[in-house]
Amino acid sequence: MIYLDNAATTRPKPPGVAEAVTAAMMSWGNCGRGAHEEALASARAVFSVRAKLAALFDCPRADHVCFTPNSTQALNIAISGLLGPGDHVISTDLEHNSVLRPLYRLRQQGAAVDFVPADRRGQIDYADFGHLLRPDTKAVVCTHASNLTGDMIDIGWVGDFCRAHGLLFILDASQTAGVFPIHMEKQHIDVVCFTGHKSLLGPQGTGGLCVREGVDIRPFAVGGTGVQSYLETQPTEYPTRLEAGTLNSHGLAGLDAALDFLEKTGIDSIRAHETALARRFYEAVRQAPGITVYGDHSMTERAPVVTLNIGDYESGEVADELAERFGIATRPGAHCAPRMHRALGTTEQGAVRFSWSYFNTEEETDAAAEAVRILATEN
Repeated sequence: MIYLDNAATTRPKPPGVAEAVTAAMMSWGNCGRGAHEEALASARAVFSVRAKLAALFDCPRADHVCFTPNSTQALNIAISGLLGPGDHVISTDLEHNSVLRPLYRLRQQGAAVDFVPADRRGQIDYADFGHLLRPDTKAVVCTHASNLTGDMIDIGWVGDFCRAHGLLFILDASQTAGVFPIHMEKQHIDVVCFTGHKSLLGPQGTGGLCVREGVDIRPFAVGGTGVQSYLETQPTEYPTRLEAGTLNSHGLAGLDAALDFLEKTGIDSIRAHETALARRFYEAVRQAPGITVYGDHSMTERAPVVTLNIGDYESGEVADELAERFGIATRPGAHCAPRMHRALGTTEQGAVRFSWSYFNTEEETDAAAEAVRILATEN
């Protein structure tokens, strides 16, 4: 199988990730739930992951890295914990449902939400952020890169806009964390939401949010923390403020090993490799008869994603052919990005997404391009 569905979850994981999970399961206790060596080993390791993620995202305080099962949970925590009835929020048409549905629910509760529109090519006009600004605007919530097209938002520009107008900036880094530099301080980001199982190359069931000092997020869930047990309310200190219940320390052990791999290999090297493969594929298929490729591939920086359709074939049919005839794994359908599909005009057809990781090769990329060309000639 040629695996080109890495925007959904990366596969394989780096050497040492699975072994770290197994070792943790065989030897660790519950983080923060005891003073015996097994519990302390877990606590020390979990803090190590916090520190490495804080360094990766330029978050000044490791204790402001709070763990969740995924970025969807992190985004729910940030959105529901910082915004409420009477607030106005700006987002974009590039968003995944992990941003859209919390915002729609917030709107049902009495908030106002506006979206910077995407055009037929999936592009936004940054002037629209200013056009949507209102006296009651409190935050911008947006993705770093579209999971559908790979097109990226200039988060430095958005951060400057938020700083100039006194707005909170909540970033969905699901598609970029681990591959693209993110600097919370320099880019004026208040909350970075990330998942561990994509470009961070860790296990599923890991993720979290990094919170700038001075940003107070209301707890999304309350419960056991292992500390201040006689309080009737959730402790106010980070990270326990946002971490009710037992952490997935076994998964975080795997994420710790993945972060070591990222540091050793270098995210610049990883990004260059993935970007080169995506470009190689794009150049090989973009002029094939009947092929429509979505997104702006003239961008100097973009996520390693190429999304396309072949004629009027339903995207699921194309993905099935790729899997069954050619042994190529892709992602068809709506990709949890309904506003973007409406902008592109692909609501009914969906689209087929190819996405790369560091472990893909030129040979795999060329084979995928040839398979697409074959299907296109048969259309």
